[in-house]
Amino acid sequence: MSLAAPDPRLLQRLAEARNRFAELDEQLADPAVLTDPDRLRELSQERSGLEPAVRDGTRLEELLVELEGAREMVESTDGEMRDLAIEEVETLEGRIGPLVEAVREHLVPKDPLDDRPAVLEIRAGTGGDEAGLFAADLLRLYTRYAERQGWSVELLTISEGIPGAIREVVVTVSGRGAFGRLRYESGVHRVQRVPETESQGRIHTSAATVAVLPEAEEVDVAIDPSELRIDVFRSSGPGGQSVNTTDSAVRITHVPTGLVVSCQDEKSQHKNKAKAMKVLRSRLLDRALAERDAERAAERRSQVGTGDRSAKIRTYNFPQSRVTDHRIGLSVYNLDTVMDGEIDPFVRALRLAAQEERMEEENV
Repeated sequence: MSLAAPDPRLLQRLAEARNRFAELDEQLADPAVLTDPDRLRELSQERSGLEPAVRDGTRLEELLVELEGAREMVESTDGEMRDLAIEEVETLEGRIGPLVEAVREHLVPKDPLDDRPAVLEIRAGTGGDEAGLFAADLLRLYTRYAERQGWSVELLTISEGIPGAIREVVVTVSGRGAFGRLRYESGVHRVQRVPETESQGRIHTSAATVAVLPEAEEVDVAIDPSELRIDVFRSSGPGGQSVNTTDSAVRITHVPTGLVVSCQDEKSQHKNKAKAMKVLRSRLLDRALAERDAERAAERRSQVGTGDRSAKIRTYNFPQSRVTDHRIGLSVYNLDTVMDGEIDPFVRALRLAAQEERMEEENV
């Protein structure tokens, strides 16, 4: 199947970017700009942002010209020359496809939250102990994915179930592009497998919910201390020396919204309070963003839902070694690799789908 021509709107947006890039070069050579540090910094940053699109766009247009020539050769020649031209067409089409996607990504306005750390919340849903075991598997999956990206993972709070199971866990994932790449993982993840405790070999279906929030900075969310109710209590469950013998655990309630965050994993009450405030601030930011965008709020509710098996975005089918993302209809048959953190095929496809929607909104 031959490669379709790029969307004319994409080429038009590329031409506009190239024109603006040329204007910036002229302005950056202006002595008046060179003597104004703030203006120089502003224009330099804008040029730096446009440079990847102009670079890849120029190469794309060069390859499109070559492709047109190769196709004309296919039509006008025969024999060995025609075979060589067909081979050239296939080679060029293979190089053009990724370039088109790269240019599209460069031209989509970047979400300023994409490079924020991500606050990742995983909770066991329907399925009892098996759901808790699956929640632990998901934590390992995202931890391994973060390692592959060179990101860091910090545990904020965890509530464990039976050995190896997690009822709820909250971590911060920090690194370039962390929230931008993980944001589409929000939703209900369903697992189909034979639990270790199943003596008759029957397949069970369980679920866990994942919520991914951008880490909030203090300037993002103003929290009035008078609107907080802070309770301290004795930590419970396993821990190091003194963890469950002093009132070090902290529960913070944001009275106006009813949001409650608890943290008990540190020996220090001060550290637990700081971690709880980080989670609370991120939840309040997510709430504010959702309120400004009713459609996004509806989407998040439908994705995260209640942890019911039917409200799913992705299914992990162990007997078939299959992982299916139901939002984009993508299935892969390397479940072991996915569970080891190789989720790039899903991340890329989901980001591309979101970019296409944003391109439509921007009329690109």
